Amino acid sequence: MQSVWQKDLPQENFNALDGNKKTDVLIIGGGIAGLLCAYKLKNAGVDCLLVEATRICGGITKNTTAKITLGHGLIYDKMIKRVGKERAQQYLHAQAEACREYARLCQRVDCDYEIRDNFVYSLTERKRIEREVNALNTLGIKALLSEADELPIKVAGAVRVQNQAQIHPLKLLYAIARDLPVYEDTKVLELMPGRAATSRGEIAYKKLIIATHFPMLNKHGLYPLKLYQHRSYVIALKGAPIPDGMYVDESDTGLSFRSYGDLLLLGGGGHRTGKRGGCWQELEAFARTHYKNAEITQKWATQDCMTLDRVPYIGQYAASTPNVYVATGFNKWGMTNAMVAAGILSDLVQDKPSPYADVFSPSRTMLRPQLAVNAIESAIGLLTPTSPRCPHLGCALKYNRAEHTWDCPCHGSRFTEQGELIDNPATDDKKR
Repeated sequence: MQSVWQKDLPQENFNALDGNKKTDVLIIGGGIAGLLCAYKLKNAGVDCLLVEATRICGGITKNTTAKITLGHGLIYDKMIKRVGKERAQQYLHAQAEACREYARLCQRVDCDYEIRDNFVYSLTERKRIEREVNALNTLGIKALLSEADELPIKVAGAVRVQNQAQIHPLKLLYAIARDLPVYEDTKVLELMPGRAATSRGEIAYKKLIIATHFPMLNKHGLYPLKLYQHRSYVIALKGAPIPDGMYVDESDTGLSFRSYGDLLLLGGGGHRTGKRGGCWQELEAFARTHYKNAEITQKWATQDCMTLDRVPYIGQYAASTPNVYVATGFNKWGMTNAMVAAGILSDLVQDKPSPYADVFSPSRTMLRPQLAVNAIESAIGLLTPTSPRCPHLGCALKYNRAEHTWDCPCHGSRFTEQGELIDNPATDDKKR
């Protein structure tokens, strides 16, 4: 099950670490966030080094739908009410700047960059759509109320933001990675202050960025409580009408639409990892109803870290870990949030102020309703007296019949039927 981005695109290969190294900034994780951090730091003249346990872009990054937009669901009206206009504007300006940075970067890299309008729609909540349009206009972004007429379903309304974009993510990331100090097949086995023991040697560092999708240090920052993971599914359809815009339902379990060449990429079927959901069956049923003559050419799935308040955790890992930084919890919007993270962390490791650091700070309050949900799910997983168990923190795994995997409903680790690790936070295979 390969994504369309992997089809007919040669895999870039990098050497493994060979012996001990020293660097000012060590980056762990070769997905989009880690690579953009390395790109920013190298261009700023900072001595840095990136290690990836397997292959760069081999995890969640290869499965993105690659929409570059500030339209992250119906978030801005809620943010204004929850944290005030100034913080909401910080978040919005960070996303808008990320969009502009991609536009500049993609002028130099052939990555199928295409300008598209973005639509966040609702099937039932027109009043919420209207409030979001007003919120964006209040924050200085021109947003329009739309009926999303080119969709095959009737919606209550949509928020339209013009001049957003979509790209081929791997074409961009492989291109920039060629000039970066990247080491593949180099798994970090242990972290100590100023030192990282890897499968290929030891690395001495002054500052550390952890960009491993789900943070790997369990003893600091309470990330197993502050995050949960959400799976969603995609099918590529040939012969379906191609939309001019990019569309996403404001609901976590709704559908998304974007084009890639002559293909329609239809996403949805989402659910909390380890729980039941619509999966590909939901998308296939929708296609049979609305795109009767279309052919499914590919299908794949992805997984997203979700925070307590739908704002990523970007900044110092924890109060107890000076000189250690994190980028996680992109809430399904990894393209712009990874670029935001690269900007913030590049500033912080150089001891520069970042205008966006406060709103994304990992040390902000945890007192959100989602905290109770995460705590209950963890308790249920720990107390369920079945096997197999997740090697991360010992929760009972659930079998995913759609993907033939063992998934953890507590924190989102996933394993093959044979017990091989697919997705973190677990760092080792499941014991058989």
